Amino acid sequence: MKHLSFSLCLLLVGFATLAQPSWQGKFEQLDQQLPTPNSYRSASGAPGVNYWQQRADYDIDVELNEDTHLITGKETITYYNNAPEVLRFVWLQLDQNNLSNGNMTDKTEVNRVRDSIPTKFFPLASDTYGYEGGFKIKSVKDVATGKDLPYTINFTMMRVDLPAPLQTGEKYAFKVEWSYIEKDRMRFSERGGYEFFPEDGNALYTIAQWFPRMCVFDDYEGWQNKQFIGQGEFALVFGNYRVRITVPADHIVGASGWLQNPKDVLTKEQIERFERARKTFDAPVFIVTEEEARKKEKERSRKKNTWDFYAENVRDFAFATSRKFIWDAMAVKVGDKTPLAQSLYPKEGNPLWAKESTKAIKNTLEVYSTRTFDYPYPTAYSVHTANQGMEYPMICFNGGRPKSDGTWSQRTYEGMVGVIIHEVGHNFFPMIVNSDERQWSWMDEGLNSFLEREVKRERYPDVNINWGSPKGLSGYMRGDKNMMRPIMWQSDNIPGNDFGPNAYGKPAAALTLLRETVMGPELFDKAFKEYAQRWMFKHPKPADFFRTMEDASAVDLDWFWRGWFYTVDNVDVELDEVKWYRVKAETKELENKGVKAKTGDLASGANSKGKATDFSNGAQEFTMINTPDTYYGDFRNRINDGDVRKQLADKNIYEVTLKNKGGLVTPIVIEWTYKDGSKEIERIPAEIWRLNENEVKKVFMKEKEVTNVVIDPAGETGEVNPADNVFPKKVAESKFDQLKKN
Repeated sequence: MKHLSFSLCLLLVGFATLAQPSWQGKFEQLDQQLPTPNSYRSASGAPGVNYWQQRADYDIDVELNEDTHLITGKETITYYNNAPEVLRFVWLQLDQNNLSNGNMTDKTEVNRVRDSIPTKFFPLASDTYGYEGGFKIKSVKDVATGKDLPYTINFTMMRVDLPAPLQTGEKYAFKVEWSYIEKDRMRFSERGGYEFFPEDGNALYTIAQWFPRMCVFDDYEGWQNKQFIGQGEFALVFGNYRVRITVPADHIVGASGWLQNPKDVLTKEQIERFERARKTFDAPVFIVTEEEARKKEKERSRKKNTWDFYAENVRDFAFATSRKFIWDAMAVKVGDKTPLAQSLYPKEGNPLWAKESTKAIKNTLEVYSTRTFDYPYPTAYSVHTANQGMEYPMICFNGGRPKSDGTWSQRTYEGMVGVIIHEVGHNFFPMIVNSDERQWSWMDEGLNSFLEREVKRERYPDVNINWGSPKGLSGYMRGDKNMMRPIMWQSDNIPGNDFGPNAYGKPAAALTLLRETVMGPELFDKAFKEYAQRWMFKHPKPADFFRTMEDASAVDLDWFWRGWFYTVDNVDVELDEVKWYRVKAETKELENKGVKAKTGDLASGANSKGKATDFSNGAQEFTMINTPDTYYGDFRNRINDGDVRKQLADKNIYEVTLKNKGGLVTPIVIEWTYKDGSKEIERIPAEIWRLNENEVKKVFMKEKEVTNVVIDPAGETGEVNPADNVFPKKVAESKFDQLKKN
């Protein structure tokens, strides 16, 4: 009897493990997988005392030829070497070369011939369209001497050899002249280009990756010069930009930066409207109306205007231009700043865009600022395009077009609102918290998708927010693991059909779980804001995020990063069995050593070797004969009179057996339903699995009888198989029975 009673003691005060636990290191620390902390990046996840980063300033003149779609430019780059080493050459990115003849993307793309396949899916599709893409480099020169500099082009990268070693603390200026033909974005699935509108003979240009840009050189890997082959986006350097954009005189231009010469390019009335918008917080002000835009579509100007923009401390520069643009704007209050939310869209976007675009910018800036830092830039544009969405500092290009009759579906509305929030939100990640998108898509897409969902949750009750939640990702997580990649996977190596869930949905779901279930909103929000503020205008890496989230919360999350970010395991916890016990009222008999507990269990007609499937047999009785109080450890100290047996006499004791079938350790959320109809939610941290990652038992003492037990009732942990989370067990309906109903 002592053995039975001692087991009861363990049940009452904690959890019991199997006799032979299986150990896979799911709770081991990540120290061996993360970079060693140093003076550049600290163990706390903060920038170290000797943290440094490079800087590149740009002075650019660019012109658009609307007839030929030719972009011609010249730029002066001033590069600042803050690294503790000498540089003898620098690397630039030539992203437009992704569409040049013989590009690496086409060479490495795997495909097959099928009947009726669109030609754009074949290799060298640009040749099929007669399009000659890629940069034409006219010259690379030393600014001081005017002499040519040696350069070497390697697909989408260009090495420029310096005339003399660039020492620490020095800067160097050089000039590049170049051109390329802008692409038809309706034919090429790219981030920029033009859309032609045959009905009125005009085009809308979204110009991106349009100039040779400096690669990142940092303490982590030196030059980040991994080729641009399409999926992995960009790693870029902060700097100041002065950009003069020459376009047809009747065009409206939006760009990364603040317009420096409004009197040269705007009418007096437009300037007055613009100034009024800067002081208006409740509704957008139209600077160019739809009627005015329609009129310009018919009166094509042959003159030119040059728009002069300045952007301070940005990592990139993009612009949009068209005579078709309707233009509205309104001010947004963010801390002590009032950035201007601006939307540019053709008549084809109305009336949906006039109703929702600028409002979505405002909502995004406000919510993101409360979660991270006050938006520091003077403006944020949302520009309408026919497809996709893409982000740049202070400007983004967004889809979401209503039908030709001006109506739209709920799906179009939700898609448009979602893409604007998402792309405007990218101003925070990675435009300010400047992660390396070429390596780690999740650090910008995942964090941003998480906050996108938070904006919808707070500001758009009519929008579905299932995507990006653990429950919403359970279908994906249930899929074939051989077709998945861990979140910690280099961007270009993620299969295309896995990229959306891997880089966007799964990280967002993980962070939602972390906030709502693991850490709690208060701790999570403080830690997340700490990360954002530590790394704004800097270059964080994954370890900096992981370490900061733990440092600022005092929550050990290595098990979480290891499972969610380094594996393709899923949450599949089976509620294997629930046993119901009550203490049998017996008199303590020192000499009666043969008395045993009643055998049998909860299953109807089952014996002690069977499994409980329901509560039909009532409670199993057990005795505590010849069991000294000392066997109950600290439990007896919580009993007022010290009489354990007496205190347990009327209690219902439930032994729960849980099995981890998916491999991903997880917190346990239990919903108890009692005989009187009431319910109770109980939460157990993931550390319950720390000694046995496959199966655990835990005992709960309840005042009331339980009629139903459910694990993860709301799907908040991402459970992939809710069917085995319920007790009493539900008999699965056979396919034959299902067919009989039909």
